[in-house]
Amino acid sequence: MPTITVNCQELFTGLGKEYTLQEFDELCFEFGLEVDEFEEKNDQGQMEVDKTKFKVEVPANRYDLLCVEGLIRALSIFCEKRKAPRYKRISPTGQRSMQQLRILPATQQVRRFAVAAVLRDIRFTEDSYKSFIDLQEKLHQNICRKRTLVAIGTHDLDTIKGPFIYDAKPPAQIKFKPLNQTKEYTATEMMELYSLDSHLKPYLPIIKDKPVYPIIYDSNGVVLSMPPIINGEHSKISLQTKNVFIESTATDLTKAKIVLDTLVTMFSQYCANPFEVEAVEVIQVDGTKEVYPELAYRTEVVDVMDVNDKIGIRIDAETMATLLTRMCLESKVIDGGKSLEVEVPPIRADVIHPCDIIEDVAIAYGFNNVEWTFPKTSCIGSQFLLNKLTDKLRHDIAAAGFTEVLTFALCSREDVSTKLRTRLEDTRAVHIANPKTLEFQVARTTLLPGVMKTIHSNKNMPLPLQLFEISDIVHKDPETDTGACNERRICAVNYNKTSGFEIIHGLLDRIMQLLEVPRGYDNNGYYLKTSENPTFFPGRCAEVIALGQTIGYLGILHPEIVTGFELTLPCAALEISIEPFL
Repeated sequence: MPTITVNCQELFTGLGKEYTLQEFDELCFEFGLEVDEFEEKNDQGQMEVDKTKFKVEVPANRYDLLCVEGLIRALSIFCEKRKAPRYKRISPTGQRSMQQLRILPATQQVRRFAVAAVLRDIRFTEDSYKSFIDLQEKLHQNICRKRTLVAIGTHDLDTIKGPFIYDAKPPAQIKFKPLNQTKEYTATEMMELYSLDSHLKPYLPIIKDKPVYPIIYDSNGVVLSMPPIINGEHSKISLQTKNVFIESTATDLTKAKIVLDTLVTMFSQYCANPFEVEAVEVIQVDGTKEVYPELAYRTEVVDVMDVNDKIGIRIDAETMATLLTRMCLESKVIDGGKSLEVEVPPIRADVIHPCDIIEDVAIAYGFNNVEWTFPKTSCIGSQFLLNKLTDKLRHDIAAAGFTEVLTFALCSREDVSTKLRTRLEDTRAVHIANPKTLEFQVARTTLLPGVMKTIHSNKNMPLPLQLFEISDIVHKDPETDTGACNERRICAVNYNKTSGFEIIHGLLDRIMQLLEVPRGYDNNGYYLKTSENPTFFPGRCAEVIALGQTIGYLGILHPEIVTGFELTLPCAALEISIEPFL
């Protein structure tokens, strides 16, 4: 979950009270947050506690708590020290006309959507300016999915002139001075420049291979930004900035709206008219016009009795409405106390269903205040049949001389394809959309790579190494609701100076004996059938057929498989599914 670092003095001033770490921890616990001391390295590189700061861990979907402004506002309302502000979208006053952002057709090849807003007459301090930048970065890493879904750009409106154009051009045709640089670069040169920048390098692949790059410029041709990579130096904001133009380009319009609403609601408190945001007109490709930010309020109706039943409490409608109001959800009693009409503000993008409202009631009431009770119904639990079978097999295979291992459910694409002499397209692997490392790119489609890696890590141990694993693999299945399914398998490997095929074959016979499956060619028995599998040595592989269906393979691993896992001795392996035996 994301964490924010807050300055204690700023926090206490905003809350109107000084707290010890324990007191503030208790307050945050009641609100559903977690607090810890802030540590940083001293001059000697040792970690020391900074008594002037707290580190607060917030839920991943509470984007309004990712800055100190939002945290102070939410806790003040929770402590009933202030009422929730009313966020307003206003039109320009006086001689000013509404700013416009026009989206051109070429953008549909890269980032289709754009939204915008203006913070007028804002007053930054050093702390609020830093918080403004920090919130953008946290949103980029969180809901924006490292800028792949949404990219935020903020600009000094007094240095540029609308209407603004959102276009997409070939890299060679884009040239401007990027943020914190002293000369102009083409987009192609910027890609080379920032390929060595640790901060911007991860974002380059988002558009690097596209035929055109997104670009935003004003009516004078001044470039504001090249999303999602970098803003222009010309329009950068500073402590002296009075009017901020905010634009967000996106591949997901809903998330773009949430990001824009979050940013303007958090920092509109510093405007001359707090919590008022100046609207911007966005002209779509088809000529239709949309006005942003939305700052939409909506209402949900919840049944008081249903809320009480789901939490396990008994409170009246008035008390429940008060609790929800403390959670920034203004509520009023309707239907003679049977229901509540709950108003969801634009900062609460996490409330998407009545169950989210019920959760807020439980938080405000206090989970520790819910009385422990025995359930009204009684039932007899039993072990999941597949797990029961797994546990029994686990003990008996260990008794046969094999050592159990437990490996990661995720692995690299290379582990399930190249290292097993198989094409990735044939594996039906489920890919991770946003892998953190090269080692965890897909859900494993076989247990073999994990066992082989374990052998590699223990190859200096006395021989033979006889390892096994009983666990789930994952593969695509279009017939399921999720598009993927799990399958419980057994994998065993014998690693020795000789392959030990007879040992693996004997283990298979022992497993079938335990499962009470006799040898036979009918649909009630099991047998081996000569097969060719690229993972195994030619002529040394057999298909295991049981109960009328293929359940796996056994044989001597191909030398390329052995050397691919940096091993030097032959291996015999077995991998079968146990689900047909349930």
